[in-house]
Amino acid sequence: MSAFLAADDLDADRTPDHRQAGPTVLRMIVGAQLRRLREAGNITRAVAGYEIRASDTKISRLELGRTGFKPRDVADLLTLYGVTDAALRDDLLALAEQANMPGWWQAYSDVVPPWFEPYIGLEQAASVIRMWEVQFIPGLLQTEDYARTVIRLARDTAEGEVERRVGLRMRRQHILTGAKAVKLWAVIDEAALRRLVGGAATMRAQIEHLLEVGELPNVTIQVMPFSFGGHAAAGGPITILRLAAHELPDVVYLEQLTSALYPDKPAEIMHYWDVMNRLSVEAESSAATVRRLRSILKEL
Repeated sequence: MSAFLAADDLDADRTPDHRQAGPTVLRMIVGAQLRRLREAGNITRAVAGYEIRASDTKISRLELGRTGFKPRDVADLLTLYGVTDAALRDDLLALAEQANMPGWWQAYSDVVPPWFEPYIGLEQAASVIRMWEVQFIPGLLQTEDYARTVIRLARDTAEGEVERRVGLRMRRQHILTGAKAVKLWAVIDEAALRRLVGGAATMRAQIEHLLEVGELPNVTIQVMPFSFGGHAAAGGPITILRLAAHELPDVVYLEQLTSALYPDKPAEIMHYWDVMNRLSVEAESSAATVRRLRSILKEL
């Protein structure tokens, strides 16, 4: 895999099969189409909001896919935008209805904070995921024991909730295998490998798991060694998701302690792509990463 991936590369990994997408992505698809129709008609968000008895802020949230759709609202907006083609109306209304159906992860709503639920939907529908992690092993690459230890770091977490969250994390990892497995490219800071999360035995099992998962053809793991010094990503963890639908832009996800940011301006997305590409060049190669992981394993 090339060290550089631009925002318009990997088009071969995009597929327009909306039936395979979860509700989060379907909301984004419907929202993007409604936005294009509104802009084509030179209609402001304020006018559109008035048409469905709502504010321009709600129109913005609908177009970004951050809220569910009422069939009546979608129908009214299509009428306002001059969409009279019956087939197009039926398709959009059907997609909007599907977008309101819960994804499998919503069964874990009791342990998933509202700000994290959209990310899970995006992750499950992604064709490519690029990520940089500083403090911990990425969730998609964690073992059960490692994940359990990390989750317990949160104060006042009941044991039942811990196990539910571990179960969710393990199920999320199903995207790494199967016929439509995601292409995962992770750059991990050496600090995350040296930190004894859960003790030596847990870390030995975790590093062995990284060696095993790294053999999958769709998974690339690189280590950013201490010896490199300063590097392109001076801040916290970064995730970039490339979705399978042609209609949608790449998504940048920046997780914080109790919330997350989704920078969505084209210039911002391109900036994070540049940072991720530079990290991939600056980090150790996959082969060197395997040698380093084995070396760390011997030290534990």
